[in-house]
Amino acid sequence: MNLENKAGDGPLTRRSFLFRGAAIGVAAAVLPRTGIAADIVNATATGDAIHPFKADIPENALIDLRRRLVATRWPDSATVADRSQGVQQRKLRELAQYWQSSYDWRRAERKLNAFPQFLTKIDGLDIHFIHVRSRHENALPLIMTHGWPGSIFELLDVIDPLTDPTAHGGKAEDAFHLVIPSIPGFGFSQKPDTTGWEAQRIARAWDALMKRLGYNSYVSQGGDWGAIISDALARQAPAGLLGIHVNRVERSTTLPADAAKALKNGGPAPETMSADEKKVFDEARDFLNNGFGYASILSTRPETIGYGLADSPVGLAAWLLDKIADWVFTRGDAEQALGKDAILDNITLYWLTNSGPSSGRIYWENVKAGAKLTPAKVPVAVTVFPGEVYRPPRQWLSKAYPKLVYYNRALKGGHFAAWEEPEIFVEEIRAGFKSMRF
Repeated sequence: MNLENKAGDGPLTRRSFLFRGAAIGVAAAVLPRTGIAADIVNATATGDAIHPFKADIPENALIDLRRRLVATRWPDSATVADRSQGVQQRKLRELAQYWQSSYDWRRAERKLNAFPQFLTKIDGLDIHFIHVRSRHENALPLIMTHGWPGSIFELLDVIDPLTDPTAHGGKAEDAFHLVIPSIPGFGFSQKPDTTGWEAQRIARAWDALMKRLGYNSYVSQGGDWGAIISDALARQAPAGLLGIHVNRVERSTTLPADAAKALKNGGPAPETMSADEKKVFDEARDFLNNGFGYASILSTRPETIGYGLADSPVGLAAWLLDKIADWVFTRGDAEQALGKDAILDNITLYWLTNSGPSSGRIYWENVKAGAKLTPAKVPVAVTVFPGEVYRPPRQWLSKAYPKLVYYNRALKGGHFAAWEEPEIFVEEIRAGFKSMRF
């Protein structure tokens, strides 16, 4: 995808923004498509090389963000007092005011840059990832993937406990070597300029990444799209994949056939279901009827919604915040679960990399690729968090995960488990992968 070079030097590819300082080869900055000129040295990841990366957003991009926030044209207020029409304007205005006047991206940048980051080209795309090796011998290599509307910011607080467990209440044998990539089209990973980047292809890229890093055996973990990608890996079962852990389960592969038919046809829950199963069924119906609109748009018209997401930071914030608030354990109150700064770290990353439009295309890609319903071929661990949208009982998982080795229902946490409850999440990762270390 080309970016316009306002300095008049001809077209620059997005990858040409990824490296600053040719002498040291350190990746330094990615600009949004705002036309802001910057002194960037052209360079790209080549071959199998792995290049250091450091986030360093030009100040002009932050000035432009604040200017756009001040110039926001607000709509009329909703005609209801609750969230039934979407993000409430009072809360969004408060968040936007904080974003414009008090929020500090440089703090977020320092938090991100505290971890070793890299770029490498896989299947034609520059993939951004964090890579932290544990100091503990026999640590288990783990690739962990974020989702939408999240990013690698979801996972930063669990890096230290997973890689250095003895400093965080664990044992040396709990240690992981950790790889956290940004999905193509998200954050600092390159945006695909051709079709075909769906979960199966990303899974193959993740296997290539782990092998390139020297990990001939490893495990995979994810929630949201990270879980879908981990599921794809588990179906492909490449050599060296020891197993997966997910904290989000796919409805299409786990709903009993009669329940799936009833949902599709609008019928009642099957009479054979227990009271707890009927509750899961009713929640699934409510989500599909009232909470699935975002996915319908992204699966069919991601480009149409993308223009607004690229042009308006408040529009982008509303689009992402709507689902963050829907899916946290404290339903409707994202700030209580995460805090303003954490929410804005994530949203600002989307804005500065202009990945609001490109991140949504993964929904379109997966619909075009079609459902993949074959069962996982490797051991699987599952943690169900109480604030997750779909919380299937263990007996529903046997067909999708015939090698289910761990199933647990956590006491707290929602869809963004690592972000909301990092301590519980870490304990679940340790427990879920315990049997796969051998």
